Amino acid sequence: MANIYLKLGIKKRIENNHPWVYSNEVDRIDGTYEQGDIVFIYNHKERFLGKGYINPKSLILVRILTKEINEEIDESFFRKRIETAYNYRQKIIDTKSCRVIFGEADGIPGLIVDKFNNYLSIQTLTFGIEKYKDLIVKLLIEIIHPEGIYERNDNSVRLLEGLEEKTGFLYQKFDPVTIIEENGVKFYVDIASGQKTGSFLDQRENHAAIKSYVKDLKVLDCFTHTGGFALHAAVYGAKEVEAIDISESALNLAKKNAQLNNVENKINFVCANAFDLLKNYTNQKKHYDVVILDPPAFTKSAKKIKNAYRGYKEINLRGMKLVKPGGILVTASCSHYMSPELFKKMLKEAANDAHKVIREIEYRTQAKDHPILWGYDESLYLKLYILQVN
Repeated sequence: MANIYLKLGIKKRIENNHPWVYSNEVDRIDGTYEQGDIVFIYNHKERFLGKGYINPKSLILVRILTKEINEEIDESFFRKRIETAYNYRQKIIDTKSCRVIFGEADGIPGLIVDKFNNYLSIQTLTFGIEKYKDLIVKLLIEIIHPEGIYERNDNSVRLLEGLEEKTGFLYQKFDPVTIIEENGVKFYVDIASGQKTGSFLDQRENHAAIKSYVKDLKVLDCFTHTGGFALHAAVYGAKEVEAIDISESALNLAKKNAQLNNVENKINFVCANAFDLLKNYTNQKKHYDVVILDPPAFTKSAKKIKNAYRGYKEINLRGMKLVKPGGILVTASCSHYMSPELFKKMLKEAANDAHKVIREIEYRTQAKDHPILWGYDESLYLKLYILQVN
């Protein structure tokens, strides 16, 4: 195995639990290796820090798997990590549909596994974890006993790792369209063609949190996608819901989801650019009891955070103007680069510019099956505020 020696001053971030070593942090590499091999990591004083898999084609040179020098990266290692991850979910949530493995936060960098009923959707996003894919599939079958496993490796992150994008059945063939239940609300999930691994599971608890705020009220849900918040609002007793999204295909599925829950008569689906529509509605002086903003990530790069900040501020400013005095704004960001501090700063500025006073009712993050690993800030990406606007 090769030994990686870090530059002076680099060890602190890794000692504080961050599992990545960047290529520009390395002082020298002793020994030979091939892409995906396990390597040892040492600080500048040659003290052991951890070991993980290496990929010289990636800016993230090494992703750390263990900090135990004698822990072998073998079948026993992956079995223990997968069992630990699944046991954690079984203790805290209903695991009928959930995220089973959340990459670095579960100690298996580059691996995502979602469970939709009795089917698993898997992503192996890095070269190092791709080498263990067959073993991981074998262990998932033994530990979780799924009826089928589908590979959703149609993710451009793989290209940065020197991998091709690919999809397909890894275990048993099955109908990839299934119906899951979330907080008593039903959704169609297309494991083969839906977003990411088939559907988003990270807002589950936030969807449930709006129950106290929507009964008998008029709700506007922007960036509804397949209807997550809109359906929950309707099922929870909202008087009427307007749901906006720019994607016609997403809205078609949202309409099917509405029919599935017998609330199609409560929801008016509008295919439009939410930025334009919010501006028009503001000019028309429309008002709603509750406005929900759950946009896609406006940036996946630190370089574009200024533009993303302006985008978040614009929709939140307009959203606040559309809320009736004393009404509720539910607003979220799923971009890691929009840090909690930056998100809060943006909301303050938006409120000031909109001449509104906001009161925080709740601050929430992602669902419990997407745990946040302290020291690895990238694992905290979803932020959501429930605010009263006056």
